[in-house]
Amino acid sequence: MLPLKVPSVLHNKSLVLLLAARISTAIAFQMLTVAVGWQIYSITQMPIYLGLVGLVQFLPMLLLTLVVGYAADRYDRKLIISFSQIAECIGIFLLAYESHIGSITEEGILLTIFFISTFNAFQGPSMQSLLPNVVSKEVFPEVAAIAASTAQFAFIIGPAIGGILYAFGPEFVYSLAGILALATSVIILFVSIRERSQNSDPITINSIFGGIAFIKNKPAILGAISLDLFAVLFGGATALLPVYASNILKIGPLGLGLLRAAPAVGALIMSVFLARKPLKKNEGLKMFIAVIFFGIFTTIFAVSTSFVVSLASLVLLGASDVVSVVVRLTLIQLKTPDNMRGRVNAVNSMFIGTSNQLGEFESGLTAALFGVIPAVLLGGIGSIIVAILWMKLFPELLHATNLGNSTN
Repeated sequence: MLPLKVPSVLHNKSLVLLLAARISTAIAFQMLTVAVGWQIYSITQMPIYLGLVGLVQFLPMLLLTLVVGYAADRYDRKLIISFSQIAECIGIFLLAYESHIGSITEEGILLTIFFISTFNAFQGPSMQSLLPNVVSKEVFPEVAAIAASTAQFAFIIGPAIGGILYAFGPEFVYSLAGILALATSVIILFVSIRERSQNSDPITINSIFGGIAFIKNKPAILGAISLDLFAVLFGGATALLPVYASNILKIGPLGLGLLRAAPAVGALIMSVFLARKPLKKNEGLKMFIAVIFFGIFTTIFAVSTSFVVSLASLVLLGASDVVSVVVRLTLIQLKTPDNMRGRVNAVNSMFIGTSNQLGEFESGLTAALFGVIPAVLLGGIGSIIVAILWMKLFPELLHATNLGNSTN
């Protein structure tokens, strides 16, 4: 067995603190997702409400994308993250209190999640933009791989903890998630950043829309972002996991936690592999192939009635998905100037970070119209069709290669 070696970049204290903050907030959000999904479905027994949870998470980023991106480029990113996490903590503790006293309703859950997601929209672009501010460009590819691995670790631990704690009551899940959000608000303040090119342009239409204009002029970046958007939009089976766990696989909240964690397990394995064997050639083509496999494994999950097969499908689905994540991260972070990074990451968050929530709404809606299994099956097939179509629409992305050697 090979001995574990701590990467030299982790001697950077600020990087360790930033990674800790990212892990903390990711675990909190994953715990929140498990608890909210199971609780609202238990109250309503209606899949459409699972879709509505995704919709109220998506709307704030859709409405505030230009504002939060401009704020991340103009103001102190650490303070934006800290204040946002404190506000999210208040919302999460409200869910805990209402669950404890038994007054929680589906409408109350949706309104509170909308409040939490509004502040999450502000902290997202700032958190994403900080990574290049704490390490040099020379070591960024290695750091990006480590960041992806730690994020996937959080995505594994969060749902598992949420599923276990939910057995004792949703208030326990919400309370721990709130504590983690509060911890993030403190940790981030101790991160020391390198000199950044802070945007000092006056507030104008051009400056606010700068991120959109930048992406529009970079076909490879536009293709990567939009490909992931539509693939996840059609393949958003995770919203319906509570239905699979409850009615199809009959595995309870702990099983739901395992299903939630499964894609992250696959993503973690693949991200560790890519850290050791990074993509160096034909990254664009490999990205398209990975999205096609994402659709294939989604269709397998859709028709499976075996817990083992379903779990394996989600693991392989997650492994396929992380390939496009790595390619997109490399394109955006290394080809975007720092004073534009907040606005570009805000647009990226709208297309990618919230594509999961919009995909959940689509899945909930189609499940209500056609049934759960047909909805997931159609989503998987849709992902494959999108990948094939995007090869024709974005040849710059299809032929993208040697991305790690590119410069701004």
